Formats: sequence, structure tokens, C-alpha cells
Amino acid sequence: MTSEMKINLFIPTLNAGALWPAVLKGINSQTVAFHKKIIIDSGSTDNTLHLPSIKEFEILSIDKNDFDHGGTRQLAVERYPQADVYLFLTQDAILAHPDAIANLIKPLDADPSLGVVYGRQLPHIGAKVLEAHARHFNYPATTQILGMEDAEEYGIKTISCSNSFAAYRRTAFEEAGGFPMKSIFGEDVITTGKMLLKGWKKGYISDAQVYHSHNYSLKEEFKRYFDLGVFHADNTWIFNHFGRAESQGMKYLKSEIGYVFNNNVLYLPKSLSSLMAKWLGYKLGLLHDSLPIATNMFLSMNRRFWSFKNEK
Repeated sequence: MTSEMKINLFIPTLNAGALWPAVLKGINSQTVAFHKKIIIDSGSTDNTLHLPSIKEFEILSIDKNDFDHGGTRQLAVERYPQADVYLFLTQDAILAHPDAIANLIKPLDADPSLGVVYGRQLPHIGAKVLEAHARHFNYPATTQILGMEDAEEYGIKTISCSNSFAAYRRTAFEEAGGFPMKSIFGEDVITTGKMLLKGWKKGYISDAQVYHSHNYSLKEEFKRYFDLGVFHADNTWIFNHFGRAESQGMKYLKSEIGYVFNNNVLYLPKSLSSLMAKWLGYKLGLLHDSLPIATNMFLSMNRRFWSFKNEK
């Protein structure tokens, strides 16, 4: 039974900010029992570690300069490995209802072929048009289970996953080699892809929901998609096994323009500018090996990564 599965919850933090109390309230109201709840903090200087509602959490402190999307999470798992399920949230993901985690974990209990599941992300209350569309496009209302046999139909979407709200079966996680070290981001996608190559399946669970979205500026959109291009260029095995990302980009473009026309046409100029920033950032990211490190650092949202890359 799900209630008998040991669940370790991991949340990386750094100055978690205004949403943090709501994140903790959502966790503490869940209907599942946790084996351990762990915060991995990178040197917060605000109130992140001083709220009464974290009294049941264990704190793993690291230096801010050592944070690495995959490596930091892997460090935490290795420090607290005694669990059947490793559950990950981010510090700005608010669980939408008390059964959110129970609904996410339930399929792992019911289907032994599932290695990883991730939940539906809803736009934060008051989210703007483009912010809301990104969540509606990437996180639909229908649950979906995919395996390697689905890669020809779904392409790179086959291994979509998000550690903003995801749970990994320990045995599958270990078989896939855990999270990668020194990846610019996408540790969740890399691990999911390796699981599928090992014969496991991935589940997107639509009735397990969190509020999680970002209102990025054009500059931030460019930088994020530059990093996505870097990620894909550094992990060409993903293209080899699951196809390229360009077709998904065209689907997104058409979907966003339609969404803007139906909801607020005044956002059309910003939408077109945003789409252009994403396209340009992604294309430059794919070519990052031809650019000076200083230029890459300037264009990237993850400046620390380039220090890691120099060490490789």
C-alpha cells in the first residue's frame, strides 16, 4: 500500500521568499506520512530556516557556490537514501490540495513498471497570460503513461519531467545512476531518459497538482532558452534516442498565439517578442561551444555552471 511506502521529501532552498510559508503549509497538510523531510539550503539569509513550520525538517546546508541542480539533489539522496520513494519539490511550488502527494505516489504503488512520476503544474493565482499559457500547454488535464515504445510518436516529450514536483522509485533511480553532476539543468529529464532506456516507464499524473509558474522578463526568457540549448548540445544522446525539440517549439508557438488571441490580444506584441527571444536564445545555446566562456556566462541564467564546465 502507498501508506507503507517510505517517502523522503527533498527541497532545495535559497532565500525562499514570500511563497515559502504557503509551500510549507501545503506540505504539512498532506494526507501522506513522510519518512523524512529534508531542506537542502544554500546559505539563506532571510527567514527560510527560521519558520516554526520547518521544525520537522532536517536541514542539509551547503555553500551557495557549490549548488548544482543535479549534484546537489544527488548529494541529498546519498545523505538520506533510506526510502522507497524520493520526492522533490522546489521552494516556489505550492501543493494545490491535501491529496496532491498521495495522488502522485499512488501510481508508483499500483504499477511496478513506473520509475518516475511528475505532477501537473497550475499557474499561480493572478498569473499573467503568457505565464498561464506555458502551464496549460506543458501540463494538460489528462494523465499519461509513456515508455520507450512511445518515443517515435511523442519524441522528446516522452522524457519530459519536472523536479518542481516529481517522485522517483528508489530502485529505478539507482538503476539509472541517479542525478547527473554538473549539468546546466535538466537533471530530471536526463534521469527520466536513462530510466526509459533501462525499460522503466514515466507517468504524468494530472490529479496531483501544484501551483508553480514564472513571470519571466524577455531577458530571462532568452537566458533560460540559451541554457536549454546548452543542455541539448551537451546531451546529444537525447536527440539520438528521443528526437529533436524543434517540432515542439512550433507547436508551442501556434498554441501561444492562439491562447493570446482568445484571452488578451493586447499581449500579442509581448508574445511575439518572447517567442523570438526563446528561439534566438536556444539557437545560440546550441552553438555555445563556438563562443567564448565569458560570452556564455553573460548569456546564461546559470553562471555557476560555466565554472563547472571549465573543470571538466
